[in-house]
Amino acid sequence: MAKKPQIEWDPLVGPAANARRHLPPLAGAYFAEARTLLAEAEEPAKLHRLRLISKRLRYTLELFRPCYGPGLELRVQALKRVQDLLGEINDAVASAALIEYLPNSVRMKRYLHDRAAEQAAAFRTEWQEHFDARGQEAWWTGYLATGTLQRSEPRPSGSVAVEVRKPAAPPANGHEGAL
Repeated sequence: MAKKPQIEWDPLVGPAANARRHLPPLAGAYFAEARTLLAEAEEPAKLHRLRLISKRLRYTLELFRPCYGPGLELRVQALKRVQDLLGEINDAVASAALIEYLPNSVRMKRYLHDRAAEQAAAFRTEWQEHFDARGQEAWWTGYLATGTLQRSEPRPSGSVAVEVRKPAAPPANGHEGAL
């Protein structure tokens, strides 16, 4: 996601088809850039860019909520967790910068520096063991490529779209239509 990918929206197909086409490579680019940033970021302050690209991907995915099932919500929540963890790191870094020139702030600056470092280490563990664990990128891209609710192909002009819904689940008591 270093360079914003140019997405060519196909107006002849619906949002779900465009999402299946464009969101998997977008997620793949996110993982690639995140790995690069984590490899290069030696200081907690350098993780801010990862927070920004996580936010961008999350907001993009949220635009397509109507096209996907509940699996998308799991992924959006995972991104929110990444953002929250990175936000805590950024808060410590930004707070330290705010008090940089205040008198008698040496102990607080040291505390904030140590806190940011601890949170960055915890984030890296969370990233490696959960968010980017083996198979996670495929979990993302595979779902984004196939998990849409609408699988319609382009319709000839003048045709009518028909929405197909799953039948409602039977009542919990097992008595359908009982009076």
